[in-house]
This record gives sequence, structure tokens and C-alpha cells, in this order.
Amino acid sequence: MSSTFTIRIPRELKEKMKRVPAEWSEEVRSFIEERVRHLELMKAIEEVGARAEKRQVRVDSTRLIREDRER
Repeated sequence: MSSTFTIRIPRELKEKMKRVPAEWSEEVRSFIEERVRHLELMKAIEEVGARAEKRQVRVDSTRLIREDRER
């Protein structure tokens, strides 16, 4: 199922689009699909990063080195 999405563009741009042979609805659809995929990926990366930050173990390496040297 599909739906209609309408945008307003300047008249000059519409005239230029008429002079260029292209399938504009397909061009716009393709751009929107790619942009949505990109934004979804960025959101997933941010969520994974936030979860990884919570799991990160913080260890004082200088303390570990001193303990190892004392043995």
C-alpha cells in the first residue's frame, strides 16, 4: 500500500525539472528511502554506544601495575 506525500518547491525549480528528463517521483522516493535508512542506522549506533558506555569497566591501570610489581 502506498500514500501520497506532497512538497512545495519554488516555481523556478519546477521549470528546471521540466527541462531535465528524469523520473522525479522515483528520484525523490529513492532519496527518502536512503535517508531514512541512514537515520535509522545512526540511531542504532547511538543506542549501541550508550549501552556499551554503561557496560564499560573502569579500572585504575596504575593500581593494577603497582599490584603486579609488588608480587
